[in-house]
Amino acid sequence: MEPLGSITIFLIICISCLLLLAFKSKNTRYGKLPPGPTPLPIIGNILQLKINNLDKALCELSEKYGPVVTLHFGAERVVAMFGYDTIKEALVDHGDEFVWRGNLPIFDKVKKGQGIIFSNGERWKKLRRFAITTLRDFGMGKKSNEERIQEEAQCLLEKLRDTQGKPFDPTFLFSCALSNVICAIVFGNRYDYDDKKFLKMTGFINDSFAVLSSPWGQLYNFFPSFMDALPGPHQRFVKSDAALKEFVLEHVKQHRVTLDPSTPRDFIDCFLLKIDQEKENGTSEFSIDNLLVSTVDLFFAGTETSSSTLRYGLLILLKYPEIEEKVHKEIDQVIGRTRRPCLADRGQMPYTDAVVHEIQRFISLAPLAAPHAVIKDTPFQQYVIPKGTTVYFVLTSVLYNNKEFPNPQEFDPNHFLNEDGTFKKSDYFMPFSAGKRICVGEGLARAELFLFFTTILQNFTLKSVISRENIDLSPLFSSVGNVPRPYQLCVFPR
Repeated sequence: MEPLGSITIFLIICISCLLLLAFKSKNTRYGKLPPGPTPLPIIGNILQLKINNLDKALCELSEKYGPVVTLHFGAERVVAMFGYDTIKEALVDHGDEFVWRGNLPIFDKVKKGQGIIFSNGERWKKLRRFAITTLRDFGMGKKSNEERIQEEAQCLLEKLRDTQGKPFDPTFLFSCALSNVICAIVFGNRYDYDDKKFLKMTGFINDSFAVLSSPWGQLYNFFPSFMDALPGPHQRFVKSDAALKEFVLEHVKQHRVTLDPSTPRDFIDCFLLKIDQEKENGTSEFSIDNLLVSTVDLFFAGTETSSSTLRYGLLILLKYPEIEEKVHKEIDQVIGRTRRPCLADRGQMPYTDAVVHEIQRFISLAPLAAPHAVIKDTPFQQYVIPKGTTVYFVLTSVLYNNKEFPNPQEFDPNHFLNEDGTFKKSDYFMPFSAGKRICVGEGLARAELFLFFTTILQNFTLKSVISRENIDLSPLFSSVGNVPRPYQLCVFPR
């Protein structure tokens, strides 16, 4: 071997050893960290993780190391938690210690600590409290919002009838329908399904969710500085976010011109009034920047999560037409073919309610939830988690608990049914996370899913364009979210 080559190899070995020692000294400085696989310099534990099936890879590590595991996502040390008892202990019993939002580089790049979802401290408290109050004022959880969802479901029916039994991709129709519900609250109006700008914005949201959940998005979260310099789909996320903010800014400018302080029309009006009320307060969290990011947060979350769940749910029914038939039967018995479904029907429709819950459990749409972080050095079980450590709560480990849900890999509505056919609640049903950072729109999403789902199946029979045996229910991408595979279906009037 050439001397220069030997020296190079020797130097690489020395540097690697020094970096490993640095990792270990960093880990022991704070006390006993949770166990986990030994990281490699720079790349951390990427070799133990499946970039396109992250939650499953993490669950496999949990089987070896336990319910609390230390990992390295690139150079960043993180902690992952598994199982209902452990996650509840952290998010509910010790909610104050785990209340910070953790690092997620691809979001940190565009949010910059602003808005409702990725802010911290007093900013988060004030913006979240304001959002919850304002959403309630404009109907969330009230009869008026139920009527808004019912009306939008009827608009969706018209578009579905227009397909005349021909195959179509439901992505944009469902995105438009679900987006219009949150748009009515945030912007004060709905959009026609053919509105080009609206379609462009919902397209940005769909694409962003796919990019976030793709290997490109996950690599960015592992190696942000390196990925910033590379071209690829991850760069579209930044452009899409900028376009969404510009879309919101146009609405803000229009609202400012027509604002009537005595009759606020929507979320934007209320936020603008709050800005005016606190304009003399130099430390106010109510600014145009926080308005733009908060509105994008609501617009994005209110569009993508429910529409992806609905889209995934119909794909599942294409795979299991016998389940669709049982839902049809219950709809006919309780609602009939002419009256619009309403939320009061849910209590009389245990099987349909179980199917909707099982869809959410089975797809585990946000398998890791949004990351948290501890606000101080936090003793937890027999470990100490250092201040600022990002913590991932692997919700799939709860939703796929094999004691609570026998054969969790199988889609089975009986997971939410008692032996007598009544609906069975489960504490393990945790698709919206838990604790102080639980999804702001949980109530809205649950209402939307039941009403859209029952309205579609009240009026149509679904038909796949391929054999049920060939329908693949595994996600197209799986990390931040589980993205359903693209598909086409036909709907026929009942």
